[in-house]
Amino acid sequence: MRIHLVDGTYELFRHYHALPKLQDGQGREVAAVRGVLASMLSLVKEGATHIGIATDHIIESFRNDLYPGYKTGAGVPEDLMAQFPLLEEALRALGLAVWAMTEFEADDALAAAAQKAAEDPRVEQVLICTPDKDLAQCVVGDRVIQFDRRKREARNEAGVVAKFGVPPASIADYLALVGDTADGYPGLPGWGAKGTAAVLAKYGHIDAIPTDFRTWNVRVTNPAALSETLQSRMEDALLFRTLATLRTDTDVFATVDDLQWRGPTDAFEPLAAILDANVKRETGRGAKLKV
Repeated sequence: MRIHLVDGTYELFRHYHALPKLQDGQGREVAAVRGVLASMLSLVKEGATHIGIATDHIIESFRNDLYPGYKTGAGVPEDLMAQFPLLEEALRALGLAVWAMTEFEADDALAAAAQKAAEDPRVEQVLICTPDKDLAQCVVGDRVIQFDRRKREARNEAGVVAKFGVPPASIADYLALVGDTADGYPGLPGWGAKGTAAVLAKYGHIDAIPTDFRTWNVRVTNPAALSETLQSRMEDALLFRTLATLRTDTDVFATVDDLQWRGPTDAFEPLAAILDANVKRETGRGAKLKV
């Protein structure tokens, strides 16, 4: 069997910005929810049998307690945030496994699910359906891969190395040094993508980089300055690595059998009718959410 693990937060944001606004029969903005539901129905029609979806029920997580600059829900449109609970309700009604995260993030749930699913010998492959670079750290050979459903691009372990210059095991270190503006931490000054990749390709992890740059034997620009910055800001670098490291100790499912899609629940049809109530009138199209 193949396991599809979907980044529901990414999907909701993507459809929110891609689709025209639309209200349901109760006056709620639901275009993004309908977009994600249609996308999941398409995934099922493509042959997916075991699906798990993670969402950020709230944007903040334990990482906000570690670093005040970490991403928050500030600036996220209210009519987008309001769709998270509805999305989770609708996906469960569709019969899909949903992990609505509060203390942890959706990415942590996906990482935990990928690791657990890969331990099952019945699983042929795990597909983490998101383009989020954080999840590259979860890729394992051809067994656990990333899959960008929008671009139809798959990335295995060799693909991670080709894109970032480092293997999955070094992705958290890479992000710590380069920074991740989407998550709100800046990395270290001077540590660009190429130099970081070159150093980590040789040493693997931040704390394995020799303090004496003269022993590096790595072709980078101004290694003395890079070394000085790293040594003076080592505490920041290790903190950023902690922020970038996905947690796999959150409960997601008991066995992969819990992820098997067995069809919609009785709650789906009436909920879909509400979500579809104004489709034809407001869009001029009669597209309905059908299983």
